Amino acid sequence: MDEKLPQAVPAYQQVKNYVTSRIQDGTWKQGETVPSEHELVKQFSVSRMTVTRALRELTAEQLLVRVQGAGTFVAEQKYGSTAVSIRNIAEEVIARGHVYGCQVLALEAVFEPAACAALELEEGPVFHSRIVHFENRLPIQYEDRYVNPRVFPNYLNQDFTLETPNKYLVRIAPIKRAEYRIEAKTPDAQVRKRLLMDIGEPCLVLFRRTWAMNDVATAVTLWHPGSRYQFNGEF
Repeated sequence: MDEKLPQAVPAYQQVKNYVTSRIQDGTWKQGETVPSEHELVKQFSVSRMTVTRALRELTAEQLLVRVQGAGTFVAEQKYGSTAVSIRNIAEEVIARGHVYGCQVLALEAVFEPAACAALELEEGPVFHSRIVHFENRLPIQYEDRYVNPRVFPNYLNQDFTLETPNKYLVRIAPIKRAEYRIEAKTPDAQVRKRLLMDIGEPCLVLFRRTWAMNDVATAVTLWHPGSRYQFNGEF
């Protein structure tokens, strides 16, 4: 049954009040999908423009987050990661009480000069993986990793839907040292689509190399949607 809106308050504000009340009373929890614009238009018998304005303003107020191709969600605190220590992203997600998932896009041997240079190898092959990591079904990290086959000869035989590369690598050869840098960058189309980002939205990008024994073990680039992620740390 359609709900009737009292006329004293502008229709868009009434839609905002309705959405806000459902979030505040716990009906719609953080990270959950809210009804679509079409559903709200039908429910309240208002125009699409009215609903669009209400959701746009709630997004600007950071009560909602709209993800291209996925829908509108109740906003959460930005997903965070410590930039100093090297942690398993699956464990970080689970520690927040959320659901972790991943999609392996590539697991292969490559002979790219840039990959060899990153690992300080004179020639290939170099092992390469690309994985998207999810928190509550939202993509939060695009991992593009090169791995030294001398240090990890069985890397390509692993099932990284069961164990993250980070956990596997640390288990096989503990890290001796690491170097990293963080910067804001605009992602290319492939990364943007995999992370369900709007055109022009920046990423927080972590570049990191690690050493095991005397060899460069891995070189990884980790892309994170700027609107959904932050790095934390303390000294």
